[in-house]
Amino acid sequence: MSTPIAAPAPAAKGYLLIHFCVLLFGFTPIMGRLITLDTLPLVWWRMLIASLALLLLPMTWRGIRKLSRRLFLACCGAGVVLAITWILFYLSVKLTNASVAAVCLGTAPLFVAISGPVVLRRPWKKSDLTLAAAVIPGIMLVVGGIPQGMYWGFVIGLLSAATLVAFSGINKVLASRAHPLSTTSIEMGAGALFTALVIGLLPDAAHAFALPAGYNAILLLVFGVVLTAVPVALTLVSLRYISVFAQQMAVNLEPVYAVLLAIPLLGEQQQLGPLFYLGVALIVGTVMAEPVMRWLTGKKT
Repeated sequence: MSTPIAAPAPAAKGYLLIHFCVLLFGFTPIMGRLITLDTLPLVWWRMLIASLALLLLPMTWRGIRKLSRRLFLACCGAGVVLAITWILFYLSVKLTNASVAAVCLGTAPLFVAISGPVVLRRPWKKSDLTLAAAVIPGIMLVVGGIPQGMYWGFVIGLLSAATLVAFSGINKVLASRAHPLSTTSIEMGAGALFTALVIGLLPDAAHAFALPAGYNAILLLVFGVVLTAVPVALTLVSLRYISVFAQQMAVNLEPVYAVLLAIPLLGEQQQLGPLFYLGVALIVGTVMAEPVMRWLTGKKT
């Protein structure tokens, strides 16, 4: 008689979900280079398609109807923050490349470790500060391995990491109070509306709203559904089991996937020096140390 396979512990389930999401997110910087749209239309189409895809599911509507007005507005606010994050991120992709912009997200734990105790009014955690500080040398090595013309794009990428932390913090609260698909759909819709309002202020707004065709249209569908709606919703589910800090440390693996994908798909290794890859390796080591340390010390995430 075979022994039944035990279900994964809640924390383990959260880690599995977030790492699957990060694998999918690893393709998103590549999409930012492959899709030839400007930054604002790219973000607008991504969020619009993701929102519409989720609205096709009956469970999304059931969850929306159960939301209070306060939670609905909170989801809208999170969507605006996410839109700002992606606008900054894809602007960084356009100004640098997919690998560099993705590596910028590796600074997110530093922002969490510094801002979390202040915002949440909780004690400082020495372990969080230590692991976050370990990211800094890696980031410094990355800067030393990129061309000087990419520095401004790198700074914008850091700003996107800071806003991503704010979005994750809001989502941590929403994760236990609303259905993930409903929350994600509202966030995507609110972000698309916000981006559309920003585009409307531009002189060439009509051109920005033009319907993409051919190659761009196919990539946008994959981008909006497979690489946005699915992983963002699963990220909310993972936050029911792990902390924002643990999530952000896992997100540090996104640069690894992005860099590995960018080599065969975009040939970006020709633009970057050895220090860049050494910095990425250091960041990965920090990421792997976080769950191991928590497991060894028996701390909850």
